[in-house]
Amino acid sequence: MNYLRDALSARVGAFIQLRRDIHQHPELAFEEHRTAALVADKLSSWGYTVECGVGGTGVVGTLVRGQGPRRLGLRADMDALPIQEASGVAWASQHPGLMHACGHDGHTAMLLAAAQALATDADFDGTLHLIFQPAEEGGGGALRMMADGLFDRYPCDAIFAMHNMPGVPQGHMVLREGAAMASSDYATITLTGIGGHGALPQHTADPLVAAASLVMALQTVVSRNVDPLQAAVVTVGALNAGKANNVIPATATLELSVRALDRDVRALLERRIKALAASQAHSFGVHAEVAWRSGYAVLVNDAAQTAFAREVALELLGPDKVTLQGPPLTGSEDFAFMLEQVPGSYVLIGNGDARDQRLGGGGCMVHHPGYDFNDDNIAVGRAFWVRLAQRFLAG
Repeated sequence: MNYLRDALSARVGAFIQLRRDIHQHPELAFEEHRTAALVADKLSSWGYTVECGVGGTGVVGTLVRGQGPRRLGLRADMDALPIQEASGVAWASQHPGLMHACGHDGHTAMLLAAAQALATDADFDGTLHLIFQPAEEGGGGALRMMADGLFDRYPCDAIFAMHNMPGVPQGHMVLREGAAMASSDYATITLTGIGGHGALPQHTADPLVAAASLVMALQTVVSRNVDPLQAAVVTVGALNAGKANNVIPATATLELSVRALDRDVRALLERRIKALAASQAHSFGVHAEVAWRSGYAVLVNDAAQTAFAREVALELLGPDKVTLQGPPLTGSEDFAFMLEQVPGSYVLIGNGDARDQRLGGGGCMVHHPGYDFNDDNIAVGRAFWVRLAQRFLAG
């Protein structure tokens, strides 16, 4: 069967409706009970062996054909975000303050569409594991599934995932070997001094002035400590201190987001931020305490598996619709943890660019209240997953 021709036909209509149903019922990290039940029901009806509750609310569907020894994992994420939707679409979220603002509803629908095709129409020889993951949005659902024995019970020789990308033409695929997405760490720096009357600063140790100086000093970490050929981000997203204009507060708190595309740079950023906080605090006579929270790892795509995914994309779409080595992104993704255990690749599919008027003349970026997944991608994603699985599990 020609899956490209089939995928670009009308056979994905039911999965567009399914995607919109999931969109109307968004669920936050580890609360994806309705979505997980829907996924499990569909997989079971197509003949998959299904386990629910992996890592909390994760679902794994397994299909075995023939005696082939190869084992493939395909992963989609399911959780939504705490954002009030403003897309204006007829299938907008029915739950105030929650929406699928990152397209995980579409990722789930694409993989389910492929699951049906692989179960009913496709030939392959080996073991297919479809992994529907909870809590990608900061909840570390990948780690939870792995700690729950994901790869012990469902071993994979390779694993792949796909994410939509606004700003890239719809259906255009972007691949990259090596470091593709940044690590994400978070720090809370608390500066403690001596508060007092704003008219008598000589009797205080002002943590707010120290905080202002520290904000500026932190800008030198990337510009003066990191190799200019490396990428890194140190963002101070919040500075909280005081409530009155005539009172010098006793404490000031900074909230930082820290990103890197290299493991050594990631470690350097932590060392320099902690050192600067201590030295700046000391120079102002206040005390600094740094609470460091490690987030997601650097996402590193395996060269061989990325080359394989490139071949599949080129066969499916042709060279005009495939970027062979796209730029890295400073966003983060917990699929990185899976790639630390199993070789694989994280692929991007365009959600629409400035010429796509369906997306408001440019396409809302993910995590925006006006965002919506482009349903035209369900056919393309389905075709890509089917062709990739068949080739990887060829007899």
